[in-house]
Amino acid sequence: MTILLLDPRWPTMIPMEARGHILAPISFADDVPVSVRWNFDDHVDGEDPAGVGTLVTFAAPPAADGRRVIRAASLDDPIDVARRIMAVARSRGEWEAGQTHESLLVYLDEEVAEFADAVRGGASDDDMKKELGDLLLQVLFHAEIASRRGAFDLDEVAQSFVDKMRSRAPYFFDGSTGPVHLDRQNKAWAAGKRAERL
Repeated sequence: MTILLLDPRWPTMIPMEARGHILAPISFADDVPVSVRWNFDDHVDGEDPAGVGTLVTFAAPPAADGRRVIRAASLDDPIDVARRIMAVARSRGEWEAGQTHESLLVYLDEEVAEFADAVRGGASDDDMKKELGDLLLQVLFHAEIASRRGAFDLDEVAQSFVDKMRSRAPYFFDGSTGPVHLDRQNKAWAAGKRAERL
């Protein structure tokens, strides 16, 4: 049996490595949307001589037991892995479940100070990377808390960054290339900031 492990964020993106290995009969895990099932016949490469076929799923099997597992590469995206770890931590960890935006502020302050100290102290790139990872933990934690109450999630935090850059640094989105002079950057940033206030 082949197990085709898709990313639930992009269920229609089938890994190229699956080509030639998607054999009928095809079975689907319960959480695979109907829209994926309807269009899946176009991707079947033939019949499995053993009659076992392919399982299409979002959930990794506990053990492959000799079965071929083809994973969507996006499942290994470090940002999404970090997000999933934080969701599990918030659900299963007693300490994590008890935290609030307010209770985490002391840790946020601490991590910002540690990163600043690392930069000022001439820390190695590896040390700065670890300190930034600690700051990312704080962003993930606050986004997960907000997501649980239906306020916003990590994607919306990222989108707020993109929106700010579109507003304040439009030259990064207009197809132009080459350096952008500081004077132009300052004027665009100020103009974007004014427009956001309207």
